[in-house]
Amino acid sequence: MLRPEAVAIWVLGPRQLCDLELLANGAFAPLTTFLGRADYESVLDRMRLADGALWPVPVTLDVPGETLAAASRTGSLVLRDPDGRDLATMTLTEAWRPDLLAEAETVLGTTDPAHPSATHLRSAVHPWYVSGPIRVHARPRHPTLPPLVWDPRAVRSEIARRGWERVVAFNTRNPMHGAHRALVARAMAQAGAAALVHPVVGPTRPGDVPAAVRARCYQAVMRTMPQDRSMLALLPLAMRMAGPREALWHALVRRNYGATHFVVGRDHAGPGRDSHGRPFYPEYAAQELVGAHQAELGIAPVCLPELVYVEDHGYLARDEVPPDAVVRTISGTRLRELLREGAPVPEWLAAPEVAAELAALPPSA
Repeated sequence: MLRPEAVAIWVLGPRQLCDLELLANGAFAPLTTFLGRADYESVLDRMRLADGALWPVPVTLDVPGETLAAASRTGSLVLRDPDGRDLATMTLTEAWRPDLLAEAETVLGTTDPAHPSATHLRSAVHPWYVSGPIRVHARPRHPTLPPLVWDPRAVRSEIARRGWERVVAFNTRNPMHGAHRALVARAMAQAGAAALVHPVVGPTRPGDVPAAVRARCYQAVMRTMPQDRSMLALLPLAMRMAGPREALWHALVRRNYGATHFVVGRDHAGPGRDSHGRPFYPEYAAQELVGAHQAELGIAPVCLPELVYVEDHGYLARDEVPPDAVVRTISGTRLRELLREGAPVPEWLAAPEVAAELAALPPSA
């Protein structure tokens, strides 16, 4: 047995745990490890790996100087979860100090502290990025989630078992309200495809509904969808809230899960408004970027408009609303407001089971 001082150990944070899992299970293919410097700089400069493969978001492992020093002495770094389980061993081949403000400006388009990932880069990322081949020992556990955290092979196998040739994947980090369900139905019709509801359950943005609660909400919504044409799998991805770049990244990941189509939202992976009250990303910029790369993506974008609820008509795109029709507000924010006020939640906005799950959350959740 090695002496403790002969082993360099790094306990992974929540984002790093997600990244390691998706590297290990093939969701981040063609990546097999955290980016080295040449790939990192290429991703920042041109949204591609050094070999030219499309990849818009850096996946990096940051550590403090003392951890790098220990790993440099041993030549390797044991990656461990917070419970003390060894998940992987990295053979250390590269280490460098990135310009984190430049990364924020390039990938996120901003250094504004109102952007959660800009704040993360400023205050939570350690000064050294490291890389090298990884040998995986175990996968991260998800004890608070239902057994629906499927790897790409399992999802592709289930799609094949069901005989689906066209599958449209739907991404969300929020509980699904009525407009989300209507968007999925539209996407299925537009693509002529079955639906893979594939919500993110890794770290998202501060203040979001906890993943375990959202998972129960997704299960409730799935009971209202066509059982022979829809399935649910949970994706342990750590969102960067990087807007258009992230939409492109999400599409590449869903391609690896076997989807043939992917729903791109009007403000996909947007973190809301900046310090001056302006949206961080223009509406539909994500759809434009994904569409511009469609030929090489290997997955077709399904670009849908914003939907609104119209009395006596259901969910419609804004340009479909009849004159003088009564339009109702749709948003997760409005849903939470109703719950805080103790007001009844209409079923067109949220299924009763979803509303009950959210109503049970403490006010600060």
